[in-house]
Amino acid sequence: MDPRAVLATEREQASARVAALSRELADLGRATADEAPDDEHDPDGSGGVAVNRAQLQALLAQARSHLAEVDAAQGRVDAGSYGTCERCGAPIAAGRLEARPTARTCVGCASSR
Repeated sequence: MDPRAVLATEREQASARVAALSRELADLGRATADEAPDDEHDPDGSGGVAVNRAQLQALLAQARSHLAEVDAAQGRVDAGSYGTCERCGAPIAAGRLEARPTARTCVGCASSR
């Protein structure tokens, strides 16, 4: 496993997700710009614009956070510390890094939190 290649792919996917969610949120804002802000009693029962906006904002925050994690992992690769637990200094298992390329801690340290 080449961590640079894996993280480059992760970054590409995370960036695309941030861009897509940003567009979706902007589209929602444009589509609802003329609507009344109180959509508590949305007739279609979907929860209303405010709920949709809040969900998109939460997903966007999560995608941005993941992108930051990928960037931090790329920094660890550059620094030579990728694959080393930040808590105990032990190597992080290859399987964990394969499943979660941005992992900062070994399984043991992650479990003890």
